[in-house]
Amino acid sequence: MTKEEVMKELESLGNPGTKKILIRHGAREPFHGVKVQDLKKIVKKIKKDHALSLELYETGNSDAMYLAGLIADESKITKSQLKKWAKQAYWYMLAEFTVPWVAADSPHGWDLGLEWIESKNEGIASCGWATISSWISIQLDEELDMKKIEELLKRAGKEVHDAQNRVRYVMNNYIIAVGTYIPKMTKKAQAIAEKVGKVQVNVGETSCKVPLAETYIQKNIDKGRIGKKRKMARC
Repeated sequence: MTKEEVMKELESLGNPGTKKILIRHGAREPFHGVKVQDLKKIVKKIKKDHALSLELYETGNSDAMYLAGLIADESKITKSQLKKWAKQAYWYMLAEFTVPWVAADSPHGWDLGLEWIESKNEGIASCGWATISSWISIQLDEELDMKKIEELLKRAGKEVHDAQNRVRYVMNNYIIAVGTYIPKMTKKAQAIAEKVGKVQVNVGETSCKVPLAETYIQKNIDKGRIGKKRKMARC
């Protein structure tokens, strides 16, 4: 499919109700409000098409940008392209899902995640923490830098309540990720989660809630999910 063909299909799949909800969450015009399940139908037609993914992301249309992440070729995307995507990710669905997923699936996830978390830009910093969380979820434990991960775990515990709004959300998720995906760090993550307690995040005019890390990790323990890695960050 060409970019023009995809954009026409996105327009035809637009859903006014979905669009209204996404605007409350931070999406902005121009976009059509295409449901994720409909985007995945397009993915089945395209599979991976890296050149097309770059074209779609450049449109600035949130539907097209999200789709771009789903069809991007993680083996071809470069650090510079990912950095550009992170700068263009203007709301949390792109900054905390689309870009981190592709970055984590690529060979560049760890390095970029560490770079991005130091940014003063809220969206880029959020992208960094989300990328590292996704990286942890798919990499074998023996391939992870456990010393750095523990260092970041302690940092998240200390800084989460004073961080920028969306950074608080993804730092909290990082604590959950460490406790869930790295068995030998589960108890450490639980202890930090207990100290952190409830994390307050302004989610605007939405009903979204911030998960309580301590409770969430315990649920994963109870369900036998500890240490179960994902095949890819994208889902």
